[in-house]
Amino acid sequence: MSNNEKIKLLSGKDEWHLESYEDLPSIMVCDGPHGLRKQEDANYFDLNSSKTAVCFPAACGLASSFNTELAKKLGETLGEECVAEDVSVLLGPAVNIKRSPLCGRNFEYFSEDPYLTGEMAKNYINGVQSKGVGTSIKHFAVNNQEKRRMTVSAEVDERALREIYLKGFEIAIKGAQPKTVMCSYNKINGVYSSENPWLLDDVLRKEWGFKGFVMSDWGAVNDRYKGVKAGLDLEMPGSCGIGYRNIENALNQGKLKQGEIDACVERISNVVKDLSKPKKEYIFDRAEHHKIAKEIALETMVLLKNQDDILPLDKNRRILFLGEFAEKPRYQGGGSSHINSYKDDDAFSACKQYGVVYEKGFSAFEDKVDYEAEERAVALAKQAEIVVIFAGLPESFESEGFDRSHMRLPEVQNRFIKRIADIQPNVVVVLHNGSPVEMPWIDNVKGVLEAYLAGEGCGEAVADLLFGKANPSGKLAETFPKHLYDNPSYYNFPGYYNTVEYRESIFVGYRYYDTVNKEVLFPFGFGLSYTEYEYSDLKIEDKTVSFKVKNIGKMKGKEVVELYISSKTNGVFKPEKELKRFAKIELDVGKEKIVSFTLKQEDFAYYNVALKKWAVEAGKYKILIGASSKDIRLSALLKVNGIETVPYSGEVNSIYKTNDMKNITRSDFEKLLGRKVIDRVPEKPYTMYDCLGDADDTKVGKLISVLVKKIAPMITNDGMGNSDVNVAFALEMPMRNLATMTGGFVTEKMRDAIIDLVNDKHFLQSLSTLAKGGIDLLKKEK
Repeated sequence: MSNNEKIKLLSGKDEWHLESYEDLPSIMVCDGPHGLRKQEDANYFDLNSSKTAVCFPAACGLASSFNTELAKKLGETLGEECVAEDVSVLLGPAVNIKRSPLCGRNFEYFSEDPYLTGEMAKNYINGVQSKGVGTSIKHFAVNNQEKRRMTVSAEVDERALREIYLKGFEIAIKGAQPKTVMCSYNKINGVYSSENPWLLDDVLRKEWGFKGFVMSDWGAVNDRYKGVKAGLDLEMPGSCGIGYRNIENALNQGKLKQGEIDACVERISNVVKDLSKPKKEYIFDRAEHHKIAKEIALETMVLLKNQDDILPLDKNRRILFLGEFAEKPRYQGGGSSHINSYKDDDAFSACKQYGVVYEKGFSAFEDKVDYEAEERAVALAKQAEIVVIFAGLPESFESEGFDRSHMRLPEVQNRFIKRIADIQPNVVVVLHNGSPVEMPWIDNVKGVLEAYLAGEGCGEAVADLLFGKANPSGKLAETFPKHLYDNPSYYNFPGYYNTVEYRESIFVGYRYYDTVNKEVLFPFGFGLSYTEYEYSDLKIEDKTVSFKVKNIGKMKGKEVVELYISSKTNGVFKPEKELKRFAKIELDVGKEKIVSFTLKQEDFAYYNVALKKWAVEAGKYKILIGASSKDIRLSALLKVNGIETVPYSGEVNSIYKTNDMKNITRSDFEKLLGRKVIDRVPEKPYTMYDCLGDADDTKVGKLISVLVKKIAPMITNDGMGNSDVNVAFALEMPMRNLATMTGGFVTEKMRDAIIDLVNDKHFLQSLSTLAKGGIDLLKKEK
C-alpha cells in the first residue's frame, strides 16, 4: 500500500462504513446496544430513517436480570440480526459506571458495580461475536455524564480508575476479546481519551492483551495525529479529509513515525479480514425475536414493594389501570440507541382479557395536568377494588445528550399518585424509567414494580408479572437513594465547566451507602418475589464457598444469590463490602440447590498505587452471602495471606476512612491525587477546542446561542427526545466539529470564520468567507 492509501484507511468512509482497499472490503458498523439501528441513509442524526428492528430491554434492565446466560442470548440474537443485515460491527455494549443517578445515559449502562458490569458485558460480547460479528465496547473510559461530555476532564485517582471505572472494561476485554473498543469523548486527568497512550496502549494492549482496533466515538477526535501516536486506530465518522491532512502533515514534519501509522493499519486490516470471513446465513425473523424480547423483559423487571401480597392481581376483582404509560409505554431511551421498533406491546391491551378498565389520567409525555382526564380517573378509582398506576420518566426527562437536574418524576405524576392513594387503599405503581427516581408516595401505595426500559415486549411482560403468569426475579443493579443529596457525587456532579472531580474515589453506589450506613430507598441487589427463599449451611473450604438455597414459598421462581467480600484488615481504606460473585438459580416449590463459588486470590485485592499493581492485604475477610447488599443471610470469616504495605500517607488514609465521602474537600482530594486540580474554564479568545456555547459572552456568540435555543424546538427528531438534546448537541460541541461532523457542509475556512465571529473579530471578512462557502456548497450540490 502507498502511504496515502494507508492514511485513508485510518478514517471512516462515511458515518457507517470503513474505507476499502483491494481485497479489504468496506465493512458497515451500526448502533446498538439493545437493538440494531441500521441507517437507510448516511445521515447519522436522522434516527427515523433507520430500518425497522426489534427493541430489546436496555442495559439498565438487562443488568437487573443478573442473568449472564440471558445477556449471552441477547448477544447471539443481535449477532444473527447483524449477519442478516450485512452489519460487521455492533456498537456496544456500553459499560460506563453509574456514578450519579442523574447521568442522562444511565439507561444504556449496566450498573454502579464494575464486577456485575463486566460479567454482563463479557457474556453479551461472546454472544454477538459467536455469530462472526464484531462488537465495540464503549465508552473507554470514565464517560459518566452527558454535560460537556466532549470537553470535560474527569479528575480521578488511579485506584478509583482501576477498581471502579476500568474494571468492567478489563473483565469484558480479557474474557471476550471484543473486536473493537470505542474511546470516549472526555478527558481523563487532562488528557483526551482519544490521545491517551497510557489508556490505549499501556493498559488496554500491554496489560490486558487487547488484540483488536480502537475507534473513536463519533466526533471524539481532537487532534488526529496525536490519536495515532496514542493508539487510536480509526477515526469515526470520516472527516472529509481533515484527519487525513492532519496525519500527513504530522508525518512530513516528523511528529509522527511511519511505524505508528503502519501499526494502526495492521490492526484495522486484521479485524476487517476476520469479520469478512464467510458466515452461516440467518434470517432476521422480527416476530420470533419479538418473543425473545418479551422473554428477556420478564427477568429484567424488579418487584420493589408488595404489601399485603397485593400482587399478583386477582383477575376476579375490579381492576383499574391509570396513566398513559399503560397504553403508550416508554420502553427505550433517547439518542443514538433509539430503535424503530417492529411492534409495540402495551400493558392495557395485554390485560384486556382480565377485564381491566383504563383511563388516561395524565400524559406520558408532558408534565401538564389534564384536569378532565384526572377527574374521570378519580371517579373510577373510587369504584375500583385495585388501581394500577403506570408512571415513569418521559424522554424529555432523560436521554443521551443531557443529564437530569433532579431525581423526581414529573410533578403531575407525583401529585396524581398521591391523590389516588388518598381515596384508594389498594394502589400499585408500575414504573417506566431508565434510572432511579424519588418516591415521595412510597408509604401510600401497596405495590411497586420497576419495569425499567424493557423493550418492545414490555407490555406483555408487565401483564404476565402483574397477574402471576410469571414470577418477578429481577434485582436492582443500582441503589435507589431516598434523596438526590444522599448520593456521594452530589456536590461534584456534573462539575465546574470543563472539570469534574471524583472526590468520592472508590466509594460509588452501595460501596458508599453501606460504608457510611446511609439509609436508602432500595439497596443494590434488592428485589422481591412471589415466593420465599431460605439460605443455609454455609461452608468454606480453602477458597471454595458453598451454601444451600431452598424455595419455601408457594410458587416456582428464580433467585439471585450474591456473594460479597468485606475486608476486616483495618489497613488501607476500603468499602464495607464488594460484590465478587453472583448466580441466578431456578427452584420449584420445596426444592433445594447447593450453590458453589470458587474465589481467587485476586478477588481479595485492591489496586496499590505505590506498587502500581494489584495487591492483597494480609488479614481476615468476611464472606457474605446475601439477597441484596443490605440483606445478608450467611457469613463466615476467612484468613488470607498477603502484604501489609499501605500506599497512602496516614493523613490521606484517615481522611477516606473516617469521613463521609460526600463531604471530601478539594484539599483532601488533592492529597489523594498528589497534585493540584485545575479549573478548566473557557476564556476568550475562543478556539476550535472550545464549545459554541462557551462564547455566549460575546455579541455574536450570544446571538448564536439565542438562535440555537429558538430553532431547536422546531427540529422534530423523535428518537432524540426533545429540544434540550438538540440544544446540548449544538452548544456543547467543540467548534472543531463544525468542520469534521457536518459532512462537508462547513469547511475548515468557514469554521475558522465562525470562530472569528464569536470572538468579535474580522466581522466583514468572516461573513464574506461564510457567504462564499455557502455559494460554493450550492454549486457543488447542483
